[in-house]
Amino acid sequence: MLLARVRAGGRIAAGVVSEDSVRLLRGTFFEDPVLTGEELPLADARLLAPVIPSKVVCVGRNYADHAAELGNEVPEEPLLFLKPSTAVSGPGDPIPLPAISERVDHEAELGVVIGRLCRSVPVEEAPKYVLGYTCGNDVTARDLQQRDGQWARAKGFDGFCPLGPWVATDLDPSDLRVECRVNGEVRQSARTSLLTFPPAFVVSYVSQVMTLLPGDVILTGTPSGVGPLASGDVVEVDVEGVGVLRNPVA
Repeated sequence: MLLARVRAGGRIAAGVVSEDSVRLLRGTFFEDPVLTGEELPLADARLLAPVIPSKVVCVGRNYADHAAELGNEVPEEPLLFLKPSTAVSGPGDPIPLPAISERVDHEAELGVVIGRLCRSVPVEEAPKYVLGYTCGNDVTARDLQQRDGQWARAKGFDGFCPLGPWVATDLDPSDLRVECRVNGEVRQSARTSLLTFPPAFVVSYVSQVMTLLPGDVILTGTPSGVGPLASGDVVEVDVEGVGVLRNPVA
């Protein structure tokens, strides 16, 4: 099942995507969603970020090849950092190039969407707390990251966390292809089987630190091949079984 948030006319609604249409829901994905019987052509609906999380928790250096390309060791435990909810944007929204940064990079990732309140959950129980999976782009001002020594500013600009195009449920995240294309050229490509810390472990690990709320997102890490973006580029994050998240660069 593919769950989306859409703008149709003057309203925003949740819905289930099937073929070329969206079947609208009453309420949200998290509170007894019920189909209204109303159906819209997908072409007439503006896809939005599928969730508005209270927080986006990210895992750094979770692919060994990405850690190596930036001259870093693979952490012994998941390396966590946060992106603010104000960084979240949706399909088609522009990725900004802040004037104070000289290099803004793409980072394609599998996103885990939390489905219910999650606190101190064991690994074997973690999948029960997952609504589904989405595409994410952990956009990073690389020069500011290196200058600051911590990552809040480099990762936190408005528009630096595109998510979408929807949430895919009932998906096994253990061996999915994650790919990034810029203007049609493949820049990043790897499988989630290469993650040092797999999704269930990461959900459990994060839940020992902070309570995860319905709609929160965990970005599981990016493979090697990160690189700079330029104005006019079009970035695509393609996750097998989910879909393609496409954003222009402004």
